[in-house]
Amino acid sequence: MEPEHKAALRAHRSYLSGELLVSDTIVPFLYQEDVLTDSQVELIESQPTNRQKSLKLLDILPNRGPRAFSAFLRSLEDYSWVRDLLQQQVEGPPRASSTDVCRLPDSVLLRVPSDQELSRLASRLGSEWELVLMDLGLSTEALFRCRSDHPFSTHGAVLAGLVQWRRSEGREATVQRLMQSLEAADVHVSALTEILESRRRSGTSLVKSK
Repeated sequence: MEPEHKAALRAHRSYLSGELLVSDTIVPFLYQEDVLTDSQVELIESQPTNRQKSLKLLDILPNRGPRAFSAFLRSLEDYSWVRDLLQQQVEGPPRASSTDVCRLPDSVLLRVPSDQELSRLASRLGSEWELVLMDLGLSTEALFRCRSDHPFSTHGAVLAGLVQWRRSEGREATVQRLMQSLEAADVHVSALTEILESRRRSGTSLVKSK
């Protein structure tokens, strides 16, 4: 699977796991296309909930060769909105690179991220969220509390951890520090820069409209 395909699945991991019922048509189609093996189908179907089945499929797909992503898109016939989202992610404008951090003004890099920005970032983080929070300084006990307090919401657990980091670090909890931890966890910094750019564009539009 190409890096951009893996990135698309990773960026929307939480959303996909909540939208898809993989047992109905997706897993059978991927098995028919020889993307999944018998043992992998059994492993997916052995998961106790639909969400966990989806997450297990998303764990397996990146290692199933160059045909896996296109076959996965074809399997989403009943989920056209999900297919369109993934295609837009892959075929859209090139995502920002790590060097974009240098192009952000100090006024952005050195400020503390808002609740809305942290919430939007939390919705974009996939399985790497714990690595991000640990690099930000949260302990394993703190991560456990985040998971325990939000057992049915990965977004809620991630957001709780990010808010705890911001509260404990105060003025040191900057956008720049957050980007460093994203890179350390091998998360593309565009997960955050796109949020920041969206805010800057909307702010500019408001100024022009006045």
